[in-house]
Amino acid sequence: MIDNNEVAYGGDEIEYDENGEIIEYYAIRPNKEQIKRDIAEIAKLAEFLTHLSESQLASMQMPEKIELAILDAKKMPATKPARKRQLKFITAKLREIDLDKVTEVLERIQTKSAHGVREHHQAEQWRDKLISCESNAELTALLNKYPNADRQHLRQLQRNAQKEAKAEKPPKSARLLYQSLKELVSE
Repeated sequence: MIDNNEVAYGGDEIEYDENGEIIEYYAIRPNKEQIKRDIAEIAKLAEFLTHLSESQLASMQMPEKIELAILDAKKMPATKPARKRQLKFITAKLREIDLDKVTEVLERIQTKSAHGVREHHQAEQWRDKLISCESNAELTALLNKYPNADRQHLRQLQRNAQKEAKAEKPPKSARLLYQSLKELVSE
């Protein structure tokens, strides 16, 4: 009969199942390739964080040590080895904290940026339509879409921008028209 309390060569106790077979335990460790992929993702995040403005970085609410390291990395030229070391340091520090909050704030920043681009394109399109249109049809369409717009002010800017375009003068009124449209579209 096999004694369930035998001791193996290394001093570990040997366990047997009900059939008398030795039970082998294996240490469950994380997949090395997955760890490498995770670190690479965090490294990309660290690089991305160095391109944010200081106010955006402050909104992340990260530990001060990481924030200062990112600000230092922003000042370094991209081609220097010191920047690579700094990014590795930032990556190591980011691995120590919960990144859910950071990625959530980043997604909000990126969404806000996408909305800004969309608003910019809409304002440009409206400006171009208003300048190229000889009748009031485009202005009426704009006012139907944005009823709180100042009709008189927009009409004045439209007329001035059209005159400047015909006279090939600098587009001062076109810029003012764009700014008014940008404010209108972003409301």
